[in-house]
Amino acid sequence: MRRLLAALACLSAAFLLVPQPAFAHPEDEFCTPGGGMDPALCQELARLDNAKADPSERTTGTGLEDTVNLDRSAFETAVFYVSIGFQHILPKGLDHILFVLALFLASTRLKPLLLQISAFTVAHTVTLGLTAAGFIAPPASIVEPLIALTIAWAALENILFKEMQAWRPLLAFGFGLVHGMGFAGAFGDLGLPQAIFWPALIGFNVGVEVGQLTVIGMAFAVSLLVRMLLARAGRSNQYRHVLVWPVSALIGAAGFWWAIERAFLQG
Repeated sequence: MRRLLAALACLSAAFLLVPQPAFAHPEDEFCTPGGGMDPALCQELARLDNAKADPSERTTGTGLEDTVNLDRSAFETAVFYVSIGFQHILPKGLDHILFVLALFLASTRLKPLLLQISAFTVAHTVTLGLTAAGFIAPPASIVEPLIALTIAWAALENILFKEMQAWRPLLAFGFGLVHGMGFAGAFGDLGLPQAIFWPALIGFNVGVEVGQLTVIGMAFAVSLLVRMLLARAGRSNQYRHVLVWPVSALIGAAGFWWAIERAFLQG
């Protein structure tokens, strides 16, 4: 039992210590080999980048600056972007994964967990839509450190309070507003034409939700295993000491470090 827990702790620490990009939502993070983005969109982004770098390469009078031709229906576009939204959580969204885990660890019962996740989902859906549609434009230099601080705060509460506090769903809602702006960082700057913008946005958001639920499902499976092992060892009342406190401490440490790195250590 002790060896298993020690191994899990070492793996978690090693995973967190692997260098991560300070800004988890670069503009064309999916335009990489195997990244999942539409080849046509990636080509258009490259052309626009080249045009910005060299004005002589701009195409004028043809309307190509605002045109991306995709040979798929709105439904097919939405389905395609589900996978992109999922990838933004698994495996590319380590900061969002840790926040969802912090929410999970705060709840020992299903109803409080559903309250938190529902509040978080509603909030980030709102700001994802507003940011991606261009109604609000929060700078990444502010949003990204704030996301890191939400991770640290949620993890710290898990250590300070034995039971989930009544304000936690409201806190999850407020933090969800911040995370929605972060989700939009991977989506809102692509310059999608209006014909596919909303189907793509809906699909992306659904993919994010599926990714979050997948994280919760895996965390639930691990928690059941730990509870079973503790029960066999006659230590059923040690769940918080063995799992919640150590994992929350690691999550909190990662969140605090990312907040400092994103706020002060970027060139």
